Amino acid sequence: MYKVIGSVKSRTFRVLWMLEEMGIPYEHMSTSPHSEEVKDYNPSGKVPVLLDGETVITDSNAIMTYLADKHGMMTEKSGTIARAHQDALLHQIIDEVDALLWASSRSSLGLNKLENFSLIRQAFELEYEQNIERLAKKIKGPFLMGKQLTIPDFVLGHCGGWAYVAKFPCHNEGFKIYLKNLRSRSSYQEAAALGQNKTS
Repeated sequence: MYKVIGSVKSRTFRVLWMLEEMGIPYEHMSTSPHSEEVKDYNPSGKVPVLLDGETVITDSNAIMTYLADKHGMMTEKSGTIARAHQDALLHQIIDEVDALLWASSRSSLGLNKLENFSLIRQAFELEYEQNIERLAKKIKGPFLMGKQLTIPDFVLGHCGGWAYVAKFPCHNEGFKIYLKNLRSRSSYQEAAALGQNKTS
């Protein structure tokens, strides 16, 4: 059985959500980044960590790609044009949405201590909206790739929730409908519920 290490309030959520969607059993160790439990498997202290037997896999995107390819679910087939488009979408989301939200939320950067922080925040918000506008145009159906839920959806769906909590504005109605559709899935709700049970 897989073991997923990391807090639900982190990128670990994406992995938990995918496993719930796949219907694959797993064990979840809820722990914060940089905890001793995490460092036992990943010296950087970053989460999530996936244990597949004695094999340790880190990075949420690497973990999801591994799971999708291994089980032949939530992904286009490797070596196809559709997979190339899927991977391009994933990297666009990582570069233009995930990285932006991460930079804006990192207190270690000290941005919130700068006198012009409000202007920096406005710049982040403007870029976020512009990037979402571009991505929203690529949604081909209920999901990014069309009828099939794929890896980019898990990342963008998580980022959308992250942005909402961080109070980033979003005025694209199509994107709001897309996120609502994702959040209504039982797999999303089951993964989110794990955050209410610290012993899970």
